[in-house]
Amino acid sequence: MTILKPQHPTHYWHPVEEGRVQCDVCPHQCKLKERQRGLCYVRGNEAGEVVLYSYGHSSGFCIDPIEKKPLNHFLPGTPVLSFGTAGCNLSCKFCQNWDMSKSRQMDTLASQATPETLANACVKTHCRSIAYTYNDPIIFMEYAIDVAKACSEQNIKSVAVSAGFVMPAPRIEFFQHMDAANIDLKGFSEKFYRKFCGGHLQNVLDTLTYLVHETNCWVEITNLIIPGENDNQAELQAMSEWIRDNLNAYVPIHFTAFHPDYKMLQHPRTPLETLERARRIALDCGLKHVYTGNVAAIDSGSTYCSHCKQLLIARDQYQLGRWNLDAHGRCNDCQTPLAGKFEAEPGHWGARRQPLRFT
Repeated sequence: MTILKPQHPTHYWHPVEEGRVQCDVCPHQCKLKERQRGLCYVRGNEAGEVVLYSYGHSSGFCIDPIEKKPLNHFLPGTPVLSFGTAGCNLSCKFCQNWDMSKSRQMDTLASQATPETLANACVKTHCRSIAYTYNDPIIFMEYAIDVAKACSEQNIKSVAVSAGFVMPAPRIEFFQHMDAANIDLKGFSEKFYRKFCGGHLQNVLDTLTYLVHETNCWVEITNLIIPGENDNQAELQAMSEWIRDNLNAYVPIHFTAFHPDYKMLQHPRTPLETLERARRIALDCGLKHVYTGNVAAIDSGSTYCSHCKQLLIARDQYQLGRWNLDAHGRCNDCQTPLAGKFEAEPGHWGARRQPLRFT
């Protein structure tokens, strides 16, 4: 059995004044004294070097439908082995996974698995991909990259669910190992990012631009809509126009529903009408594939041809229905290719969620 060291070496850091070291993974650029941890909590200064404390450890492993990431244009219907660790490099007041991402208790990381163990588990459970999710994989990038390498040898794809808040050099290294990514674009103003997330909008936009124009990584976007905070028409229109003009009109976007959690317990849940309004704004701006999420809405959760508007993939939340694509991922009615990465037939995993344990 492989021994998983509690302190794994990293290389995105450099020494600074007064004996501190600066972590260079994310834009916070934490300057750390001996034995001090960064804002993410899983990277810290040990003996004058930045180490990762969560390598090989997880808050749990389970098999999900790929649509839950959410990814609607990447191997639809297939199962994905999902896991996360602890900590995060943003401090979102509305975090929906705060029990893991905000954890300062390393006993949260009770599950262990080597990269090879995870790759073999994907093969045995017929998962077509593995997802680094629940908290941001940027902060445990060394572990995620090693898992991605082991999975690639088994023809298992890698999926990053990330807020995209990362510096340019680690961004390049990390995403060159990812086959797909869902980037959480939390709002479309610097004020929103500073007030609610403790981060900056431009870093996320830079990540999106890099991924779409300089990599082969398939990209989808999630925007969690919080009533009264990031749901005004002007902001939604500006975001949709930015995606259209700076990425492309075929990048899917998921407008998902907020529920009161963590430090925002007084805000109301997002009504379906708000999500549908956001979807209409995005479609009116020319975006081709716009979805609602975290709600039961078959029409706005399904995929339509960008040319002839025929239904291509019917979805009832995470359950697939009609499949109107040929073996090459083209519309059966007009032969227009659907943007994304598809296999000849859809998967049949459905809406199941299956926990995994490793001994």
